[in-house]
Amino acid sequence: MSQGIAITGMGIISAIGNNVAENYNALISEKKGISRVSKTATIHKNDIMVGEIAYTNQEIEAILNLPPENNYSRTALLGAIAAKEAIRNAGVTDIKDYKTGLISATSVGGMDMTEKYFYQYLEDKSTQKYIEGHHAGDSTQKIAEQLGIEESLVTTISTACSSAANAIMLGARLIKAGKLDRVIVGGADCMSKFTINGFKTLMILSDTYNTPFDNDRKGLNLGEAAAYLVLESDDIVRAENKTVLAYVKGYGNANDAFHQTASSENGDGATLAMEKALQIANYKPEDIDYINAHGTATGNNDLSEGRAIMRVFGENVPEFSSTKAYTGHTLAAAGAIEAVYSILALQHNVIFPNLNFKTQMAEFSITPQLTLQEKPLKTVMSNSFGFGGNCSTVIFSKEA
Repeated sequence: MSQGIAITGMGIISAIGNNVAENYNALISEKKGISRVSKTATIHKNDIMVGEIAYTNQEIEAILNLPPENNYSRTALLGAIAAKEAIRNAGVTDIKDYKTGLISATSVGGMDMTEKYFYQYLEDKSTQKYIEGHHAGDSTQKIAEQLGIEESLVTTISTACSSAANAIMLGARLIKAGKLDRVIVGGADCMSKFTINGFKTLMILSDTYNTPFDNDRKGLNLGEAAAYLVLESDDIVRAENKTVLAYVKGYGNANDAFHQTASSENGDGATLAMEKALQIANYKPEDIDYINAHGTATGNNDLSEGRAIMRVFGENVPEFSSTKAYTGHTLAAAGAIEAVYSILALQHNVIFPNLNFKTQMAEFSITPQLTLQEKPLKTVMSNSFGFGGNCSTVIFSKEA
């Protein structure tokens, strides 16, 4: 078997909870975090539903002890909260004791602040600092500063909705190659008018609760969230006698180059990503116990992903479900959010239900898991598929 990379800590903030424990409790109690828009000044607030985080920016600033003159975007604030929880969870007290890097994913970056101050920053110099925080790498740099990572690899990945999965993949590869001893990997994205308007233009936003893999699905709910994992080498695990939460066992990335915003109808990219992840893990399809599906509840994704799953697993499709009915689609953070959920599934031997499902899809016979199921799990496959055909799959396991 392929040697896995140890996961020793995780942190998360989403529409269903401000930490790992709150998220798990919401998952098993089937508590949705989807509501009408309340924190973003959008003309679409009565037309769509979203997954918003309860904390205001001011509340997070207080938690992080930031000065009033800070120029943190909401993406940076959310990312810092989740990354610091991950570090605490991993028992890291000195971030500089080993070669430690940060790979953070985002799609909107500091767009929320740019929207707020765009029309005044040329005249009001006090607002220019927010425009300086617009670019994707700024949120990563601020998270690195919060963690105390200053003289190591700090980089950003932005490959749409597969971003955080690709961050996990790159972190695992850097440890395998001996380039770093520890990597904090994950992603963060906040709600913004930019994303709301963009997805509204694509006509794939639902005006009600999203319904993954349902025949009558109407589209996705956007969500904001952040999640990070701490990946550590075997040397650290042995030297520190670390508790390992799970292992990154396999991973695959593929691009079918089918369309700017749509997946191939037959799931070519998704199929390649899943097959490559199985190959890296040295697993067969029957070794997968549960699939945390991308499952956006859009007409295109669920058809494409469902067909890809059947291409890979044939007649023996394992239980699968999408957790986006809980959180909404958290864009660049999705792969990290669902990595945390996959690890929670492994830890507690549960399969989370695919909420809101009513009608079987006409195109195929496979049905997602509809109720909370207790089942011994050894492996979980997590799918994250992005715009431009960028498809990524990560496999998590209890065993190295």
